[in-house]
Amino acid sequence: MPKAKYHDIYRDLKQKIEDEEYAYQDFLPSENSLIQTYHCSRNTIRRAISQLVSDGYVQTMQGKGVRNIYLPVSPTYYTIGGIESFKEASLRNHQKARTRVLQFIELTADEKIARQSGFPVGSELYYVQRLHYLDGKPLIINHNYFLKSAVPGLTPEIAEDSIYDYLENTLHMTIVNSKRVVTVMKITQIDEKYLELDVNDYNCMAVITSHTYNSDGIMFEYTQSRHRPDYFRFQDNAVRKPRA
Repeated sequence: MPKAKYHDIYRDLKQKIEDEEYAYQDFLPSENSLIQTYHCSRNTIRRAISQLVSDGYVQTMQGKGVRNIYLPVSPTYYTIGGIESFKEASLRNHQKARTRVLQFIELTADEKIARQSGFPVGSELYYVQRLHYLDGKPLIINHNYFLKSAVPGLTPEIAEDSIYDYLENTLHMTIVNSKRVVTVMKITQIDEKYLELDVNDYNCMAVITSHTYNSDGIMFEYTQSRHRPDYFRFQDNAVRKPRA
């Protein structure tokens, strides 16, 4: 299904904020002005603004408007945000990305893989090991398991470009949520080799494990993403809720 109009407006406003067309702490155009600009309903604008609030780009202020609270991140970091592909995150971070597929295997989940990934024993899976480069430097190794029945037709060529683009725009999957754990682990020989790490400089690295679900409630992906510690930054937008 095509994305709703509010999503296009959200993406356009987010891009303008990131490009500093709206300066930090400045107010966005009024709601009425945005309605005229995008030729849409008030509710559509409010949905787009609500998404920007959730992502930490703006803050709504009663009686005043919508203020830009986005601060650009230093280009020396690779910042992880919401659910997005490596390619999307790289564009958001204004960095040049390249992906190299190290392994692409079709396999059946045994007890060890089932314990690690959460897929049932006997599940038919794709295992994809990828090395991600930013501005020519290898920064991330991803170990991906994808459920074959949910992701038919996956190929190394797709994995080298953008798997999420394939899921959304070719398979028309709606990706809904991802449960993540961020931790620190000892580096392995594979990490040392491909990420060009010296164990005498760094013996640990940042690791994100994630279980990702589609709109049918199916877990279609398990990923362990291993990051160079000197280029890693995790960013979230935490909201304090009123106490009961």
